[in-house]
Amino acid sequence: MSDEPEPTPQTPGWARSQGPNKPGPADGGPKRPRRTGWRRLVPTWRMTLGGVLTLAVLVVGGFFLGYSLVKIPSANAMATKQSNVYLYADGTVLARDGKVNRESVGLSGISKDAQHAVLAAEDRDFYTESAIDPQAMIRAGWNTVTGKGKQSGSTITQQYVKNYYLAQEQTVTRKVKEFFISIKLDREKSKDEILEGYLNTSFFGRNAYGIQAAAQAYYGKDAADLDPARGAYLASLLNAPSEYDVVAHPENAGAAKARWNYVLDGMVDKGWLSASERAGMKFPKPKESSTSTGFSGQRGYVVSIVKDQLIQNDIVAEEELDRGGYRITTTLQKDKQDAFVKAVDDKLMSRLDKESRKVDGYVRAGGASVDPKTGKVVAMYNGVDYVKQYTPNATRRDFQVGSTFKPFVLASAVENGSTTQDGRRITPNAVYDGTNKRAVQGWSGGRYAPENEDQTSYGQITVREATDKSVNAVYAQMAVDVGSDKVKDTAVGLGLPADTPDLVESPSIALGVAQASVLDMAEAYATLANHGRHGTYTLIEKVVKDGDQKVELPGRKEKQAISREAADTTTSVLRSVVQKGTATAAQAAGRPAAGKTGTAEEDTAAWFAGYTPELATVVAVMGQDPETAAHKSLYGATGLARINGGGAPAEIWGQYTQQALEGEPVTDFDLNLQRGASEAEAPSTDPSASSSASGSPSGDDSGAPDAPETGDSSPGSTAGVTPPDTGDTPGDTAGTETGGGGETGGDDGSGGGDTGTGDGTPPGDGPTDDGSGDDSSGWPFPGVTRPGE
Repeated sequence: MSDEPEPTPQTPGWARSQGPNKPGPADGGPKRPRRTGWRRLVPTWRMTLGGVLTLAVLVVGGFFLGYSLVKIPSANAMATKQSNVYLYADGTVLARDGKVNRESVGLSGISKDAQHAVLAAEDRDFYTESAIDPQAMIRAGWNTVTGKGKQSGSTITQQYVKNYYLAQEQTVTRKVKEFFISIKLDREKSKDEILEGYLNTSFFGRNAYGIQAAAQAYYGKDAADLDPARGAYLASLLNAPSEYDVVAHPENAGAAKARWNYVLDGMVDKGWLSASERAGMKFPKPKESSTSTGFSGQRGYVVSIVKDQLIQNDIVAEEELDRGGYRITTTLQKDKQDAFVKAVDDKLMSRLDKESRKVDGYVRAGGASVDPKTGKVVAMYNGVDYVKQYTPNATRRDFQVGSTFKPFVLASAVENGSTTQDGRRITPNAVYDGTNKRAVQGWSGGRYAPENEDQTSYGQITVREATDKSVNAVYAQMAVDVGSDKVKDTAVGLGLPADTPDLVESPSIALGVAQASVLDMAEAYATLANHGRHGTYTLIEKVVKDGDQKVELPGRKEKQAISREAADTTTSVLRSVVQKGTATAAQAAGRPAAGKTGTAEEDTAAWFAGYTPELATVVAVMGQDPETAAHKSLYGATGLARINGGGAPAEIWGQYTQQALEGEPVTDFDLNLQRGASEAEAPSTDPSASSSASGSPSGDDSGAPDAPETGDSSPGSTAGVTPPDTGDTPGDTAGTETGGGGETGGDDGSGGGDTGTGDGTPPGDGPTDDGSGDDSSGWPFPGVTRPGE
């Protein structure tokens, strides 16, 4: 037996197959020749096929991987940021609030012509093509590489994705995301939705984002009103927003017009515009660019006040308003707003000389104008310029209203059937003691003896004349006679806020120590003009979110705050103030008017509050140190010894009212008066008349005209008499007065409708409304004890 290992047997099938008739190296056959030289660099067909297949797998795999990994993100902050647009009542833009000038609108809010123009400029096959255009992308890339300029190969869908979801940087990562998001978006959104989004996010120059903002910036129109020519120009801007602005860059007008023609030709090619209409079209030059901040002049004040109303009335939350997208139509009328500004400039600001008179630097003005029937604020004046003086003077509540408050005392007296200390009903013809520094009677809060202006004593004077001359002594006593708590209630009912600063229950309430705003007072006077019917004022007509979501506004509630007789009787007395009292400057309105002047303590403010049947307007001139904000007296302002309500405020009111109502029919007041408020019959010679007067009203008017009675007068008597020397003729019947020339033999009783004595003697007592007795007190004459003493 041999020690040599036996050879391992060969397993069948293990030998390398050489193929039939192809002997391998083991059989001594030929070897495969090696590739040499340049052939080594050329891939074989097997390698090429394998590489192509591998690349295809990678591309397809990469596509599906990218499609699955790239999600549609949330919109970027810039794309959703909008401005809030504030409009005049007629729809013209008043102001924009927000750093981004964008106002999103639905596709229905964009004219078809404008839509077609954008498609012709940017993507003519948008509605039929896919979300991406590979050929265009390759062409744009080639042109960029070969130096033919940067060109976009993006479809409208891709551009929208870039604008709305991504940033604007030119990176591969952004391009890849744009590619996949575009494909996904095209599957999830309709073409209309994508086009709407694109039109609302594109930049058009002039800080205008979106076609609505662009239409306003270039043509002062809404996007819904764009015609083919203007739509084509805006579409041209998408290619080069800044360069194609022919106003800012007139040197580029040729290029801009060439682009405009390209767009129009595209519209014709697609059948969106007829060739004949295209042939007669002229280039629509845009308006001059506005450099306004949007808050200069009155605009900033209005935005601030309207925002406060929206937030404080829970119409729109503050954080929602900050996000923008609201279109807020105000009640302000542009022609009236402009007229108010002009009146203030003409009658006050043009008279200031801040270099020569330091006090002129303190002058401020505020005003508000309200439609009495609707409560809509049609105009406001808040200051010379919001960017210079931020405090809105129409809504501030830190200046006394002065004697413009006195009509509320009279209205309250009539409304409550109030009587004087000796029991006489208070009417416009009631007689009071107008002695300067006369202590009021019947007040338990301590001695109160107000001064009349210029320390003037008037003696026995009717309420009507005391209103004409703004006699403090009379009205302080009247407030006690009525009850200062009732006076406050009446003022609140007319429109003053219950929390008005210094709206106190004391005799001083009559002198206007309350610090109501100009807008508060306009609301209250509008209630008087509306025959005592009150509805809260409003500055907001309509609010729409994102172009089509209407925001519900609170309903306007109305109520009869005081009786028509109380309101109309007050109006009758206030007409006299304009006709022959302290406010004759208001006659410049050229219409029947009623109103009252007022001056704050130490002449820190001067007021005029007045109304016609159509319009209630309040004007105040205020003094404030621009550095410390302290209230300042206006002695010497505009070169006058003082500024009072009958000066600049009444003059502003007269000019404004005349211009604001220009072209409207002139109407007179239609008044229903308190019995005893209209003029009396001639004095009776019947001795029994004097003995039938009663010292207290019965509460049931007889319906007969009041007749004056001879004898001594007492304060607060209800005698149906008027101030001496009025010179007016009788003719009104007691109890009712109609405007518009409806009387016979007399005027409308608006401050001259009562009979004057003609001899300069004080008017005498007269019977009370029920004629039940006479007054035998004789007070306040010597030897007679005053009531309560």
